[in-house]
Amino acid sequence: MDKSFDFIGWCSHFFSLENLKSIFLYNENQPLIFTQFFFWGFFAVVLLFYSIVYKKNALRNAFLFLVSLFFYYKTSGLFISILLFSTVLDYFIGKYVYFSSNELKRKILITISIFANLFVLCYFKYAYFFTDSYNAIFSSDMHVFNHFAQFTNTIAGTHFTVDKILLPVGISFYTFQTISYSVDIYRKQLKPVKNIIDFGFFVSFFPQLVAGPIVRASEFIPQLYQPYRLTQYNLGLSIFWILKGLIKKVVIGDYIAVNFIDRVFDSPTMYTGFENLMALYGYSLQVYADFSGYTDMAIGIALLMGFTLPVNFNSPYKAQNVGEFWKRWHMSLSTWLRDYLYIPLGGNRVGSIGTWVTAIIISLLIILLSGKMLVLYVFIWLALLLVFLAIFIKSFKAWLTTNINLLITMLLGGLWHGASWQFVIWGGLNGLGLMVYKQWKKISPYEKYNNWLAIGFKVFVTLTFITFTRIWFRASTMETTQQILHQIATNFRFDLIPTILYSYKMVFFVTLIGFVIHWLPTKTKDWYQDKFIYSPLGVKVIVSVITVVGVYQAMSSELQAFIYFQF
Repeated sequence: MDKSFDFIGWCSHFFSLENLKSIFLYNENQPLIFTQFFFWGFFAVVLLFYSIVYKKNALRNAFLFLVSLFFYYKTSGLFISILLFSTVLDYFIGKYVYFSSNELKRKILITISIFANLFVLCYFKYAYFFTDSYNAIFSSDMHVFNHFAQFTNTIAGTHFTVDKILLPVGISFYTFQTISYSVDIYRKQLKPVKNIIDFGFFVSFFPQLVAGPIVRASEFIPQLYQPYRLTQYNLGLSIFWILKGLIKKVVIGDYIAVNFIDRVFDSPTMYTGFENLMALYGYSLQVYADFSGYTDMAIGIALLMGFTLPVNFNSPYKAQNVGEFWKRWHMSLSTWLRDYLYIPLGGNRVGSIGTWVTAIIISLLIILLSGKMLVLYVFIWLALLLVFLAIFIKSFKAWLTTNINLLITMLLGGLWHGASWQFVIWGGLNGLGLMVYKQWKKISPYEKYNNWLAIGFKVFVTLTFITFTRIWFRASTMETTQQILHQIATNFRFDLIPTILYSYKMVFFVTLIGFVIHWLPTKTKDWYQDKFIYSPLGVKVIVSVITVVGVYQAMSSELQAFIYFQF
């Protein structure tokens, strides 16, 4: 009787209204993220039902589409309607573009797709920027009004605040995916999917939905119609990717952030220049461990279900120059910007009409960011100077037309992360770094040397430059950026370095271990990866259990959201 009573009581608690609400309803304080136990419970249930439907492609795709919608609802609430809007819009536009033989109609449709997607993205991502800029320039007092929240309140009876606009999680990622789908069909490089369920699944596939990698339709859609296949090798590889991602995120990224980096960036003047500098190098490791940790887990989770996602990072801090770094870092975004922005603008061949239109738009955005008419006058005089030099100096004109697209691409990459001076400067510095390197490699005495000392020097210089630019990426305000630079320049305190190293010995040890693992030769990484993959199942289980227990024991605070959720 006692056992029966306890079981009934447990069932009553589990199926209570409050408990069911916590499971099935959105809670803004508890978004569904990979490092939560709830997510792994959710994923276990998904795999359970997936084992029933996986042999029938149509049913499998429909099931994963519904599961992905639930995942996004638990992550972003009613912002799911924005995801559905993009899905429906680009599905039908892609279909009409493909079957239309009228070139003008095709251009109009693809323009509608690009404009509508970017308008929604800009509304949620840049509404405060445009409102603040307008107020600064015209001395007005306009306030942001959330029309989406008002519409939702009217239709669904919700009570969202209308004087605040929140950014839907992952909107930048799935917007780029739907745009690339429509554009690829317009370019006749892709056929449309068979039905809207399949397209919805492509757009919303939950492992990579909220923080990438950005998946190309041409790479993913063919997988929708292939039979499920999970080899023993892929099973081991998927588990390895998931465990690797967890370690990167929790043991390395979160630990050094909570115990050192966040403290320094919150109050730079309370720390010496040496501590500020170490926080910058630490942040370079943190942002890599955090972001690549997410995509590693996404790749592993997708692989368990029989889908292959593109690798998003390739040991970026092994790069020997800025150009190589951007071929190794966030590769899905870098290649997207290359194929859908840089090359269409003319690449490194010549500036096009689109180049100069885009340059004008970026200039206007920067002027709006400043909120000052003086900046407008500076841009006008700068434009006149560039035109004058291009007319009378042929070598300058050639340099300008072959490099302007590079700078534009990096500036737009900065603005993609957010509308602020910080991101504009970060993108601009990386653009200038690429432009300078293109000239430097022609005269550099180090380019031809490939011994370990020369490679180490080039890797260190590249890492230091990338780390320096991240001051503007990480600091919340320009004042914080100035404080960090001031502390490094004027208050380095060499005499306190031994004391600081001892005080934060565990943080610096974890940071050092993180970089050492990152710099290990590829052959070494492949060796221990294959050792895990080809180990007996019992060994995999033991290693996985020990790793998971160790990872969650290493958590020093509440779960930290992934950095790229904010983009």
